[in-house]
Amino acid sequence: MRKSTILTASIEKEAALQARGFHFIAGVDEAGRGPLAGPVVAAAVVFAPGMMIEGVYDSKKVKPAHRAILVEEIKKNALAYGLGIIDAAEIDRINILQATLRAMSLAVAQAQKMLTTSVQYILVDGNRLPLLPCPGEAIPKGDTLCHTIAAAAILAKEARDAMMYELDKTFPQYGFAVHKGYGTPAHLAALAQYGPCAAHRLTFKKVKP
Repeated sequence: MRKSTILTASIEKEAALQARGFHFIAGVDEAGRGPLAGPVVAAAVVFAPGMMIEGVYDSKKVKPAHRAILVEEIKKNALAYGLGIIDAAEIDRINILQATLRAMSLAVAQAQKMLTTSVQYILVDGNRLPLLPCPGEAIPKGDTLCHTIAAAAILAKEARDAMMYELDKTFPQYGFAVHKGYGTPAHLAALAQYGPCAAHRLTFKKVKP
């Protein structure tokens, strides 16, 4: 029987940067730009040169049970990591793009606190860079291409899912534990029946009362 291949994001980009003298590289990604409710959460991860954890890949393509295991592996093996969290009210105030960029900046700042030296270069998933304390690069589909970005994606996804489980306890009528705030038919039906709650993003088209 043919063995299944475990997808793992490459460290080639990080290795190329390290060859140029950038030894402390942070990968940054977010979870929760698209949902109608809940926070947007970003994570930043810094690994030692050469560190690679099997199975670290695009968080959407990793099974939840495996993601939970990888979170512990990432935290155990990282030199530093951090989270940035922007809630629904702040998203409504500054818009989802600015909220995402701010969450990324906060995540980098939190990771920096765990280091005794400065982050030298930052790899960000997507096509825009947040405000950063050092040089950086935006990489579309970075969570499939760069190991540190993929690790950040997994931390961000797991942290946000945990927050949505907690919101589900407060607002059980919406089913946040199931759809994590995304605009599924069940979620839209609940919105139609109950109206939005404090966890909803009121400026999003499908939520506006």
